[in-house]
Amino acid sequence: MAISASAVKELRERTGVGMMECKKALEANGGDMEAAADWLRKQGLAKAVKKEGRVTAEGRIALGQDGNEAVLVEINCETDFVAKDENFVGFCNAVAEAAGKAKTGDVEAIRALPLAAGSVDEVRQALVAKIGENMQVRRAVHLGGGEHLATYLHGVKIGVLVAMDGGSLDLARDVAMHVAAMNPPFLDGSQIPAEVLDKEREILTAEAAGSGKKPEIIAKMVEGRVQKFMAENTLLGQPFVKDQDQTVEKVLKAAGAKVLAFRRLAVGEGVEKKEENFAEEVMKQVASAQN
Repeated sequence: MAISASAVKELRERTGVGMMECKKALEANGGDMEAAADWLRKQGLAKAVKKEGRVTAEGRIALGQDGNEAVLVEINCETDFVAKDENFVGFCNAVAEAAGKAKTGDVEAIRALPLAAGSVDEVRQALVAKIGENMQVRRAVHLGGGEHLATYLHGVKIGVLVAMDGGSLDLARDVAMHVAAMNPPFLDGSQIPAEVLDKEREILTAEAAGSGKKPEIIAKMVEGRVQKFMAENTLLGQPFVKDQDQTVEKVLKAAGAKVLAFRRLAVGEGVEKKEENFAEEVMKQVASAQN
């Protein structure tokens, strides 16, 4: 029998399962909504929705590249054990490849991209049901353009893209390794928001206020420290990891190169991990068993 789009939509809203799986469920149960919902539960797919709220701070950074454009995708799971599971690894690689071909860093667009067994999000839900852990396509970045596009993966936890004119691809890769190691927030001083610098000046001025020095001396001290802050927080101002005697800017200038842009992702950045106290958890279970 033909399954209407409205029926599929209703089942999706009830279960949270992907559209394709909802359609399969309705087709398998002759359009019976209740039976289809039960069918999804038996398949384990409906249970996957209950796992959506779990913290996912582990995972992998995967790379997809098409010519002179590349995409890094962060896909998270709950444990490092699952991050190494071959099913999860295969999923991450497939998602990154699809995103690379689509040339997009938009997460919502990536979730809707087609894979062999359905959309990215539908395959994710099926994998959650199979493995039993929450998984999320959390972030993605896209970069293209420039004479050289360097990519660098530090294991599976950090990924970097660097677009550069001039120099060589080897130098661009060295810069990508530097970005992975030093994590500069900005390319150069012009990218640092004025409010960030104003806040830094405010803090430094307050720190120097009790020094007893004249206001004009304090102003010079503060400005010197602001310049140091800018150097420490910009790619061009940092000492180059492969030659600490030179800044990245000097290395690039000597090679006739210019970094146009860079992107960096590290697994779990900004995710608050739940600290497990296993001894306390065991004691709670013991106490519960005794009551």
